[in-house]
Amino acid sequence: MQWKGLFHGFFHSEKSGGFILIACAIASLILANSGISESYIGFWNRSFNNHSYTHWINDGLMAIFFLLIGLELEREVYAGELSNYKQALFPVIAALGGVLVPAFIYIAFNYGSPAQGGAGIPMATDIAFAIGVLSLLGSRVPVNLKIFITALAVIDDLLAILVIGVFYSTGIDWIYLGIATAIFTGMLVMNRLKVYLLLPYLVLGVGLWYCMLHSGIHATLAGVLTAFAIPFGDGGSNSISYKLQRFLHIPVAFIIVPLFALANTALYIAPGWMEGLGTDIGLGIITGLVVGKPVGIL
Repeated sequence: MQWKGLFHGFFHSEKSGGFILIACAIASLILANSGISESYIGFWNRSFNNHSYTHWINDGLMAIFFLLIGLELEREVYAGELSNYKQALFPVIAALGGVLVPAFIYIAFNYGSPAQGGAGIPMATDIAFAIGVLSLLGSRVPVNLKIFITALAVIDDLLAILVIGVFYSTGIDWIYLGIATAIFTGMLVMNRLKVYLLLPYLVLGVGLWYCMLHSGIHATLAGVLTAFAIPFGDGGSNSISYKLQRFLHIPVAFIIVPLFALANTALYIAPGWMEGLGTDIGLGIITGLVVGKPVGIL
């Protein structure tokens, strides 16, 4: 019984997911720079149905992560810290600054060079790692600050996805994007008609994800859109939004996010990598992230 209690406590602890995330990231970096580097990195680059394992994690499993984060934000919008219009607007404005200022700083370092087009690099915040670090701090971070940072990171990520989709995409498939828009509209109509069955939303959500995946826009956006289309209801224990949020917590924290960390930190650090930090590109990225991001948010 004692072991059962410890097991339950670990998987329901706010900090556990953060510990596993950081541990997976460190372990993956070590493996990627060890004697098995080539085979380890090659594993994540293996192709399945025309996409690498890393791509399926980033565009597939992470859509479920964004679904969970979207459900948590939906709760805050309807019945929490973001229910006030001014409070909800605050992270939006902060995210805009957090996207624009780093981009301008990068352009200032690389203006007129072919690398100028890389201004989108310092825009995004890695929301999975940001939330992981927050969870490690536990109760030392006020609840309203956690909600603000989570909302900020999501909006920041979505803005970066939008910029990448518009300016960096090799081509948007307007037919798939149009079908995705029609599916999302149908989900909103179901919400307005008070359809409180979860299955139709999940089925349409998968369809939305599939169309987004083939449209040229980052498929994880489907997770957030699906979350806000699912009815919040009274927010009680019988709410389908609340039930889904509770169901997703453990698989997201202990399966999806660790896989994301493993796949995306499988990076080989080449000798002489520090030389690149002093280039205009390196300085633009570092200054944009370290200085521009916090200045833009504030």
